[in-house]
Amino acid sequence: MQDFLWSNHSFLNEFILLGFSSDTQVNIILFSAFFFLYLITLLGNGLIITLIRMDSRLHTPMYFFLTVLSILDMGYVTTTVPQMLVHMVSQKKTISYIGCVAQMYIFLMLGITESWLFAIMAYDRYVAICHPLRYKVIMNPLLCGSMVAFCGFWGITCAFIYTVTAMILPYCGPNEINHFFCEVPAVLKLACADTSLNDQVDFILGFILLLVPLSLIIIVYINIFAAIMRIRSTQGRIKAFSTCASHITVVTMFSIPCMVMYMRPGSEASPEDDKKLALFYNVISAFLNPIIYSLRNKDVKRAFLKVTGWGKVTE
Repeated sequence: MQDFLWSNHSFLNEFILLGFSSDTQVNIILFSAFFFLYLITLLGNGLIITLIRMDSRLHTPMYFFLTVLSILDMGYVTTTVPQMLVHMVSQKKTISYIGCVAQMYIFLMLGITESWLFAIMAYDRYVAICHPLRYKVIMNPLLCGSMVAFCGFWGITCAFIYTVTAMILPYCGPNEINHFFCEVPAVLKLACADTSLNDQVDFILGFILLLVPLSLIIIVYINIFAAIMRIRSTQGRIKAFSTCASHITVVTMFSIPCMVMYMRPGSEASPEDDKKLALFYNVISAFLNPIIYSLRNKDVKRAFLKVTGWGKVTE
């Protein structure tokens, strides 16, 4: 792949990532903020993975998928944030052509995998609420592992298509990317060729990778809410709703900005708006995920208190 991409680009050996600001003081403030977010993201997601591994009561399909989500989020932010932090405190803000390709591919692979994982997690909630007696039989380890492998397959395959269609275009200058990492829409603006075909590919893949899983999630939750409304106990309804609220929140934070970024024509995109959108579904979403799942989840709280020995959580 490296030789194929290298032979199809013109002259540019590296790109310059402009980031958020050229002002040194502003960059120092941003560095502090993003370093804090990055550190808390790693600690929060790492803590969730550790708690799920150490507490046998969390060895269920729901928490297996949550573990995978945490791993994806840690990889997602690590693909972009460390380099962004270095560029904020360094005069050199370059990234090699191959480095840009690698960053683009890994970012897309993890993001696409996560998009489909959300649909799998919605199905898990559907089975748990609508077929509780058959939950463990239906959501067996083989099925759970196969569904995660399916998400990974889509991520690997579609990220390759995205990356190749973007990087086979000629890039002959200028080499300044008005973004904080190598994301497809930002890189395409530097291409010395017509990118209308890329816009069509992006829309089609965006439909498959974002709208299709989102539509599946909506259909699943319509069935879930219909089942919840048939529950006679008010307490039972509240408990059922609470198990879905975290997932709905996380899906909304991730999917909506992604659809705006990848399904609109490149000519309508504003660099500053693109950076804000990317920041939201890349950094902010990964930062908030462990907070959302832990604050609304008594099982995670109970596991934390059990592991630390600080006390007990009341039922």
